[in-house]
Amino acid sequence: MTFIRRLFTPDAVRYEGVRPINIWLLRVLYLLMSTFLAMDVWSYVLGHQGAWTNQEAVAWSVWAAFSALAILGLFRPLKMLPILFLEMFYKTMWLLLVAWPLWRAGTLAGSRAEEMTYVFLLVIIPYLITPWGYVFRTYVLGRPARR
Repeated sequence: MTFIRRLFTPDAVRYEGVRPINIWLLRVLYLLMSTFLAMDVWSYVLGHQGAWTNQEAVAWSVWAAFSALAILGLFRPLKMLPILFLEMFYKTMWLLLVAWPLWRAGTLAGSRAEEMTYVFLLVIIPYLITPWGYVFRTYVLGRPARR
């Protein structure tokens, strides 16, 4: 019982007032991000032949950097929250600007955007496990960590 209690009790010393369960869930998320994204991205980047278009090169470079930086999140989950913010922002924006209008028009099913929509809907996971109290204290108020 004490193990469960410790998981849900904010840890001011080791995790800047964040619950250990949030830290471990963030680590799992970073692991999934670095593993699954890296498998797709790096195999495509390293196996690409021919000239890159500008937009294609930017997109694949950003995703490659994103997958590499996610590895740092395994070791410093709170320090790497900004890459989660980037992920949440771009996926949410894409869902609002691309998927939502297609869905409202009844043209999402069968479109080229349908598969990406299903993948991007998983953005709910980072929203659920982000320690929003820590985010507010640190990034909005600019207060130092609790010690």
